[in-house]
Amino acid sequence: MASADLREELTCPICLSIYTQPVTLRCGHNFCQGCIGSVLDTQEGSGLYTCPECRKRFQERPALQRNLKLCNRVERFLSTQPEQEEATRKCPVHKEILKYYCTEDAACICVSCCVFGEHRGHQVESLNEASEKKKDKLRHVLEKLTSVREETEKRAQSLQERRREAQEKAAGVIDRVTTLIRVQLEVLEKRVLDEIPRREEQVFLRVSDLIQQLEIKKDELSRKILHIEELCNITDPLTVLQGRESDNADFCDAEEGDNEDREREDNKVPAVGDLYEVLIPQTVQRLADIVTDLKAKSRIYVQEASDILLDVNTAANNVSVSGDLKTASSSGRNKLLPNTPERFNYFQVLSTKSFSSGQHYWEVEISEGWGVGISYPSIERKGYHSRIGYNNKSWGLFMWNNIHTVTHDSIRTQIYPESPLQRLRIYLDYEAGRLSFYQLGDPFRHLHTVTATFTEPLHAAFWVCGGGGWVRIRS
Repeated sequence: MASADLREELTCPICLSIYTQPVTLRCGHNFCQGCIGSVLDTQEGSGLYTCPECRKRFQERPALQRNLKLCNRVERFLSTQPEQEEATRKCPVHKEILKYYCTEDAACICVSCCVFGEHRGHQVESLNEASEKKKDKLRHVLEKLTSVREETEKRAQSLQERRREAQEKAAGVIDRVTTLIRVQLEVLEKRVLDEIPRREEQVFLRVSDLIQQLEIKKDELSRKILHIEELCNITDPLTVLQGRESDNADFCDAEEGDNEDREREDNKVPAVGDLYEVLIPQTVQRLADIVTDLKAKSRIYVQEASDILLDVNTAANNVSVSGDLKTASSSGRNKLLPNTPERFNYFQVLSTKSFSSGQHYWEVEISEGWGVGISYPSIERKGYHSRIGYNNKSWGLFMWNNIHTVTHDSIRTQIYPESPLQRLRIYLDYEAGRLSFYQLGDPFRHLHTVTATFTEPLHAAFWVCGGGGWVRIRS
């Protein structure tokens, strides 16, 4: 058992045989001089050397230090087991030295095996020749494995970089969403707090008016009370009974009208809890709207923009497409391109990429007179109904003569941006059937959302007016 352990300790990890001229790398691992030399030769062109045992890297080819102590141990071990070593080099059948290698049976053989043994007539090679061929194969395998390992390391580094970018992006999303929440809540707080004094003033004016009416009524009642008291103090019955008819009417009014007046005045006075009951539900609903809006914006922030390129084969003859396939502009002239079935005859163009699932967005810069949206590939390419938004196969947001409309199937919905639009984000959620338009800038504003059930792949679609309009896709 001890001998087996010692043999394992004295075995080269490359050739798995007892060390031959053992040498040591700076990392402390030992190899046969020839074995490690061959490995370093295969790493020569890569510009980086590694230890086969621990994978330690060396910028320059490492120097090989002869391990004299290990060499002496190998010699002592071999000297104590000469017979065992000799037995491993002899044919177990003929007891002769193994000198050849049978390529057909992949076995080391002796002369007798070649002449009259079971390997007679087989293709054989000398041990050295066969050994070198096997080493060549092993070097080729080693080269491939080294290449695969390097590629694996590159992929691991790439994934680490992507993880780092994702962490940075998530941190950025947190900052932006936090800002959005703060801005939205500040706007809501100001709106609610401004509403309270306005409604308080309404209540104050209404109550003040009622108080004034009651003061007038009180004065009138005081006058009537004084007159009736005077009548009650008169001792002459004839005078009391011959009083004005209005005295009787005042007395009746006082008895019959008091309850009705009180009910009418009470109805005019706002209840104390009205303001709370009205404002709180409105505030809660607005908060819910803010949360919904923030969820949509958060999804957009987390995603990466889709890489959109323009398809020149769909561009109309009067639309110019830039060399980087990112800008579409009206050329003002017919370029006499082939009138192919996929080419539009209006000022518009589709993207090369289409989307049939998932969530995607792209951003554009715009000029005066533009349109952006989506379209099925089955849209007509010629005639009035081939225009984006003027059929049931396309949707778009357009600006023409300072009027902004969202159009589908010739039905137009006008929208009113709070400020001029210069940059837009188009967001598509295919499964949810949502197409949303956002104004880029500070603040980030939602413009409009279209809902539909999509039944075909969708291309990004672009329209430019004939008066020099252009649309550029932001990378």
